[in-house]
Amino acid sequence: MNSSLGLAAELTDAVARLGAPETVPAKARFFQALPGGYAAGDKFLGVRVPQLRGLARRYRSQVTVDDAEELLLSEWHEVRLLGAILLVEMFSRADALAQRRIATLMLKRIERLNNWDLIDSSIPYTLGPWLYRNPAERHVLIELADDDLLWRRRAAVMATFAFIRAGEFGETLDLAAKLLGDPHDLIHKAVGWMLREVGARDRQVLDTFLDEHAPSMPRTMLRYAIEKHSPAERHEILMRKRK
Repeated sequence: MNSSLGLAAELTDAVARLGAPETVPAKARFFQALPGGYAAGDKFLGVRVPQLRGLARRYRSQVTVDDAEELLLSEWHEVRLLGAILLVEMFSRADALAQRRIATLMLKRIERLNNWDLIDSSIPYTLGPWLYRNPAERHVLIELADDDLLWRRRAAVMATFAFIRAGEFGETLDLAAKLLGDPHDLIHKAVGWMLREVGARDRQVLDTFLDEHAPSMPRTMLRYAIEKHSPAERHEILMRKRK
């Protein structure tokens, strides 16, 4: 474990050396880390995502799940994001047992994935595929969607991207209906995005969902869902919302 902690510290130092302090204020605003924002108090180093992916490629043959978990515990946003990226790398090459361990870790540490970029870059490629291949565990989606923590609810929605890519839409549609009354804009955006992905693969499935739910959908959710519709179709669907 000491060597693992040593590598996590080395990676943290490597991220810090890539930092651009002059970009930190803009990042804090963009990710709503200022007082009153959904990520108030988060800390940034000013490192770009391509730089983090470069580090991940350089270290992926050395890093363990323990290393990645240590990175997720960091106070720095970009270090946590590196941990998430590395877990995706590991998951893609892991056997079934190791994939279960990674999926379990994602569930355990979702509170450390405390912004939309951290969720969206990891959950659809780790927890999502694992749940898809393990139907007996899919109750986790409902448990996450029922949680008070915003990031758990977003994780539930984004995990279903793995199901969508496999041509299964039921979980996404069920969660979309369940979360129609969610108060947070980040959930509206995530649900609308996943509905749009359903429609990209089967337009009739999406339109059937909209026929039932469009009038009660939050406007942001609805707009995201119908982005690929024609202007005339978008106008007609949005008119239903106004009635």
